[in-house]
Amino acid sequence: MRYISKHMERIPPYMFARINQMKLHARREGKDVIDLGMGNPDRPTPPHVVEKLCEVVRDPKSHRYSASSGIPHLRRAIADWYQRRFGVDLDPENEVVSVIGSKEGICHLFLAILDEGDLVLVPSPTYPIHYYSVVIAGGHLHTVPLTAEGNFLPDLSKVAHEVYPRPKVLILSYPNNPTTQVVDLAFFEEVAEFAKREQILIVHDLAYSEICFDGYRAPSFLQAKGAKEVGVEFYSLSKTYNMAGWRVGFAVGNRHVIAALAKLKSYYDYGIFTPIQVAAIDAIRGDQSCVDELNQIYSRRRDVLVRGLNSLGWNVPLPKATMYVWAPIPEKYRSLGSMKFAELLLEKALVATSPGVGFGTAGEGYLRFALVENERRIKQALRGIRTVMGANAVSKIGASASTRRKG
Repeated sequence: MRYISKHMERIPPYMFARINQMKLHARREGKDVIDLGMGNPDRPTPPHVVEKLCEVVRDPKSHRYSASSGIPHLRRAIADWYQRRFGVDLDPENEVVSVIGSKEGICHLFLAILDEGDLVLVPSPTYPIHYYSVVIAGGHLHTVPLTAEGNFLPDLSKVAHEVYPRPKVLILSYPNNPTTQVVDLAFFEEVAEFAKREQILIVHDLAYSEICFDGYRAPSFLQAKGAKEVGVEFYSLSKTYNMAGWRVGFAVGNRHVIAALAKLKSYYDYGIFTPIQVAAIDAIRGDQSCVDELNQIYSRRRDVLVRGLNSLGWNVPLPKATMYVWAPIPEKYRSLGSMKFAELLLEKALVATSPGVGFGTAGEGYLRFALVENERRIKQALRGIRTVMGANAVSKIGASASTRRKG
């Protein structure tokens, strides 16, 4: 008897499990592992947001079931924020729905809009849930490679002419995780025109819109002319306000798609805990100096890491956004592949990273560093990496692998 769905059987083992196991084993042995793998913010949530949560949670009425689509004040707050930040008008009743983090929202969105076998265009590399939410919903994937030669942007003309049957959805995310690539509004204008012409829905993940450096300001897809006719956008408080564990996000845009998501969610959940929603309003409407301070912290960490890697002969570009560094594996170690090289750094340098292949086949040849340790710890990580870069570690790994095969 089959107990597991065919959709679940299509999901491969978690690509980062091996690194996580090695990290846990090393720590159990008392080793000081510097974890630059998962994008899990290390900074605290702003005090005024925490204080609002504590205030509201003391009210017993707030302990009851909440609203699945989000309390009205929260949806109004996100609509006001979109107007202030992007000049985009949203109807909080019909074009905004709260989600329990973007990850949950994207998964439920595809359950709401995909029929069995519908084709979805998904970039590679990308955040893994962009792939697997489609698989879980019973859709089919067509990967769109993002390459350094193409500035990690999709070739829309190629996609339109080479894919059959007609795709239903295109997923995008800029500023991009993991590549850190950024775009301007002209790119989104092109995407909106493409979507209208090809009758494709755009799903844009805007998780890193506020983590930008060197004067860059990320646009919203919804700023493009006619974007609400052809797309929805997800925004999250996780990274902007260090609220990753709070699980607060939003889907905004096309009212028909938003209505479908809200309808599905009404069967799945009773919404985010009300005190968290009220605290989220304070985050969005309150003093935004905490966001500027966070960007300065990430900018300094970025500079320390990238300059340090470059000083070791590891040629790594300086990202303009996100909390990551996307590093092409040095030529000397490229033959190992990203998983083996990540294992090497963890074993020899005690530095945990994310192998690029975990974000899709086109991520092979890269590692992703998350800027989730302070500058002192990043310098310590660089000293560990220096010991690897200066050693003949490749031949040792090759020899051990060869020995294992012979055994």
